Amino acid sequence: MEDRNDLVKDLFLLQRVAQRLNTNLDIDSLLTEVVNDVSQTFGCSRLAVLLKDEATDELVVGADCGGDFNLHIKGERFKVGEYGMTGHVGATGETYYAPDVAVDPYYKVSDSQTRSEVDIPLRSQGRLIGVFNAQSKELNGFAPARIQLLEALAGHVATAIENARLFRQERVEKERMLRELGEARRIQQSLFPHHPPELPGFTLSGLCIPCREVGGDWFDFIPLDNRRVGIVLADVSGKGMGAALLMSSTRTVLRLVAEHSLAPGDALARVNRILLSDFPSAKFVTMVYVVLAPLQRTVTIASAGHPPPLLCDASGLHFLETDAGLPLGIQEGTFSERTAFLGPGMRMLLYSDGVTEAMNSQEEQYGPDRLRAAFSDRGASVQKILEDIGRFTEGRPATDDTTAVMIESNS
Repeated sequence: MEDRNDLVKDLFLLQRVAQRLNTNLDIDSLLTEVVNDVSQTFGCSRLAVLLKDEATDELVVGADCGGDFNLHIKGERFKVGEYGMTGHVGATGETYYAPDVAVDPYYKVSDSQTRSEVDIPLRSQGRLIGVFNAQSKELNGFAPARIQLLEALAGHVATAIENARLFRQERVEKERMLRELGEARRIQQSLFPHHPPELPGFTLSGLCIPCREVGGDWFDFIPLDNRRVGIVLADVSGKGMGAALLMSSTRTVLRLVAEHSLAPGDALARVNRILLSDFPSAKFVTMVYVVLAPLQRTVTIASAGHPPPLLCDASGLHFLETDAGLPLGIQEGTFSERTAFLGPGMRMLLYSDGVTEAMNSQEEQYGPDRLRAAFSDRGASVQKILEDIGRFTEGRPATDDTTAVMIESNS
């Protein structure tokens, strides 16, 4: 009856230790917890966990405790099959018990008080991942039932180790991805203009807020001849890193084309031809390209499927639609132009669809009417408009990049 009561007690101790192991996902603290808890719970004089290094075929001391002195310390390595009982178990993959270490052919001294030792393989999905080592000051200190119990515990330990390893791998991978995304964001931000050009009688401003670390929206100010400037706002289909890479390619192509000071419609047609041969299928870019001539106070606009600019002039607020222009990268086509006069006090707003399609918690879009209202304010700016969108969405995470560019004709 006493042996049965002891077994029941041991089973409860096993359950308690196993439950605690499954809550620890840090491998170093997990191994420390294993050797301390198991040593105290099952009365081992010394206990250690060694992990297998697949690259070198060695067993590495991950954690140990107990004993009057330690010949082996954390991080020490032993060649599988070449040192002691743990090396033997690492080679055979089978539990090995020495009821009297003094006469055991594989035993190597690790504690002067050890009289018996058991080494149990740690396995995960049939693969040896380490060795569980338990020692006792008593001769034949591990009864068969106790060894079976420790073998069951070793199964829990192996599972916990693998879970901790997977968690660490995922954490390392996540940290690597975050570093790469951070670097990609810094690179992308460097592609946006740091300072708008100084133009006689005009002020330019722009702001882009990506919905992720990187995005597919882009705006730029490109110096042209005769003190003119090309102003572009584009939106690559898709989101994230892929859209950011395509955005960077589109930026390079447009800047090369813009060097020839083509009319906006011709510039878009040439960019489109290049993208048709280079862009992945099912990817496209919407773009509005404006050439501002400060001396003449005119803007000439061509659009490739992009939301129409919003103009505030003497006749009020209205959207400037163009007659033709599919998104870039779909098929050959032409792009019509439209010219407008920007007298003193007039202004124009370019924006991405992330502005008008921003949505609040009631599934309502910001829409063109709210945009008109925000832009009609005499103190309107890209910053204030995007802040108004933020208030409208009530902090709801954006699902698309939000970008706006303003052209203001000074009094």
